[in-house]
Amino acid sequence: MAAIDLSEFADLPDTRGMDIVDAMLAEHERILVEADDLERMCRELVTSGTFSRADFDYKVRFIRSYADAAHHRKEEDVLYSYMLDNLGQVAENLIRHGMLVDHDRGRACVKRMEDAAAAYEADPSVENRVELVSWAMEYVHLIRAHVQRENTVAYPFARRSIDPAVMAELTAKAQNYTPHA
Repeated sequence: MAAIDLSEFADLPDTRGMDIVDAMLAEHERILVEADDLERMCRELVTSGTFSRADFDYKVRFIRSYADAAHHRKEEDVLYSYMLDNLGQVAENLIRHGMLVDHDRGRACVKRMEDAAAAYEADPSVENRVELVSWAMEYVHLIRAHVQRENTVAYPFARRSIDPAVMAELTAKAQNYTPHA
């Protein structure tokens, strides 16, 4: 698997020295900045027909590279993997039937948003505009709700349930995590 290059993305949080949960919270803040900007782009598309394929493609790259490969995959491979293996049925329900479902739904939304951007670029019809805005806003709403659930339910559960020594081990794994395609 090839490592993902995040150098094109500005203002990524410096999570060195943070425990895994604090680092994930900082990453959420940066992801939500891009979600807010994606919503702004949708409003502009609806109100004035302003569309930049390059800007939409940048959002797709950010979501796939940073939000998904660097953040969600790290959650899945490090924190959530430990929780599923060690924290019982509550973790199973929370992670497998909640957080991981959201991750998969987000990936599907991004694919549909990318397809809709290509369709709109080829044919800027009202139908294609609605499709693009619908999928982009589906992602925006999904990621906001997902972040809220992780920040208020999943991460506090992890903090309460994982021994501090184990949390330190997970933090080390997360700090050494290399995002991959």
